[in-house]
Amino acid sequence: MNGDFSITGQLVDVHQQTVYPAEVVVSAGKIQAIRPVSQLTGGTNHYILPGFIDSHVHIESSMLVPSEFARLAVVHGTVATISDPHEIANVCGMEGVEFMIENGKTVPFKFNFGAPSCVPATTFETAGASLNSADVEKLLQRDEIKYLSEMMNFPGVLFKDEEVMKKIAAAHRLGKPVDGHAPGLRGEKAKKYIDAGIYTDHECYTAEEALDKLQYGMKVLIREGSAAKNFDALIDLLHDYPEMIMFCSDDKHPDNLVLGHINQLCARAVAKGIGIFKILKAACVNPVHHYKLDVGLLKESDAADFIVVKDLKNFEVVKTFIDGKLVAEEGVSNIKTTKSGIVNNFSCNKKTVEDFVAKWNGEKEIDVIEALDGQLITNKLSFEPKIENDKIVSDAVKDILKIVVVNRYNNAPVAKAFIKNFGLKKGAMASSVAHDSHNIVAVGVDDESICKAVNLVIEKQGGVSAVSNNKEMIVALPVAGLMSNEDGYTVAANYTAIDKMTKEELGSTLGSPFMTLSFMALLVIPHLKLSDKGLFDGDKFEFIK
Repeated sequence: MNGDFSITGQLVDVHQQTVYPAEVVVSAGKIQAIRPVSQLTGGTNHYILPGFIDSHVHIESSMLVPSEFARLAVVHGTVATISDPHEIANVCGMEGVEFMIENGKTVPFKFNFGAPSCVPATTFETAGASLNSADVEKLLQRDEIKYLSEMMNFPGVLFKDEEVMKKIAAAHRLGKPVDGHAPGLRGEKAKKYIDAGIYTDHECYTAEEALDKLQYGMKVLIREGSAAKNFDALIDLLHDYPEMIMFCSDDKHPDNLVLGHINQLCARAVAKGIGIFKILKAACVNPVHHYKLDVGLLKESDAADFIVVKDLKNFEVVKTFIDGKLVAEEGVSNIKTTKSGIVNNFSCNKKTVEDFVAKWNGEKEIDVIEALDGQLITNKLSFEPKIENDKIVSDAVKDILKIVVVNRYNNAPVAKAFIKNFGLKKGAMASSVAHDSHNIVAVGVDDESICKAVNLVIEKQGGVSAVSNNKEMIVALPVAGLMSNEDGYTVAANYTAIDKMTKEELGSTLGSPFMTLSFMALLVIPHLKLSDKGLFDGDKFEFIK
């Protein structure tokens, strides 16, 4: 079904807010006509609606290259994404962004990439690349680049940093929207940030914060990813602000992507009693209008980007069409796997156990990061350290474990701190997915296990690893240390296995241990984080002395 065809079903007209039996006629990738019909024949009583759009996602967090992400996503009715290539840009710079664009072009899917605004995200960590305002403007001039991606440096906006303002001005001059990223910003500071011409935020984690920003004219993206889950806190806002809300995942691990995508949020919104047309505005329509996307909205002359679902309750997808091509049917993707090339930036040697020793200097108390399940923010705690042989060590009984960040771009001293809530009882886990600079981050109960887990990642030039007393696993991520270039379903199965190991053998109590681990070096999210240069106070925006 890739040429001229017609399809009948219950047409969900989001614009007129009606549902009626109709025939959709497609030719040359466009909707040529939509004709009401008097009745539907047996087996055609499914619902036809616009395709789903993820309004903010880092494709890299799926651990899949764009072509494989698309292969999995179309099964769930996703036809397009607003994709920030910020992660690979921090590793490989312009070459990384180019890789994402070109790989995305190899499949029938509508990737809409942004120009990363904060590479590196801060000056308090070591990244693999830097994009200045001239680089960003060069990207924004490209047709493939649809927007300036999340402006995480909100202090730079508030204090009118010259480079920050040049990037925003370039986007405005070229008529491209600017995405925001301002967790916890309220009141006059939020207004000043928005007044700079920044009109979305996906970082609201309370309804009060989101309402504050909505009232200043900012659009709120309701995020439900593998780590950060804000749906329940924010979804009731869709009742009153249907034109101002969009759905996004931000970061979606491969095992979760196999299970579902934006379709899951639609089903949950229905269960919350929200009207179907408000839901579909958030899931399908609002992103197209805000970002000026070349994505069809089920109108005559539009691109034939639409889906067929069994009902408007569970949103089980029967068929997905993109530009009139049948890209998925009955849970099976028609996009074929094509192994991509590799770009990377990895230049550190293997470590020794001694590199991970934390010497005791007489401290009575130490600062401890408290990881929060389902959140990117952390808390700052203080505990008495556990001392053995003049070394501060993990205390698995109290669940206070050593966390380290290893510079992957140079040979440098290892940064060490302690963290609560990972729940490991033995072994260690490590990852080269460590937002935003993607150095190697690891947590473990002893230095030997941490060293082994880190060295597994270094051996493969990127990946996620787990080790216990008698077992070790790694999912290799050779593309920038962030993504695999293998079959997406295989990667998802391997990731499921290592995730299971961290929970059942190592004892992690987190819902998504690797995703949570990946955000423990994200300095732009409060309150306490660890970079390759040391323990960092996200409120004062300075290192802990």
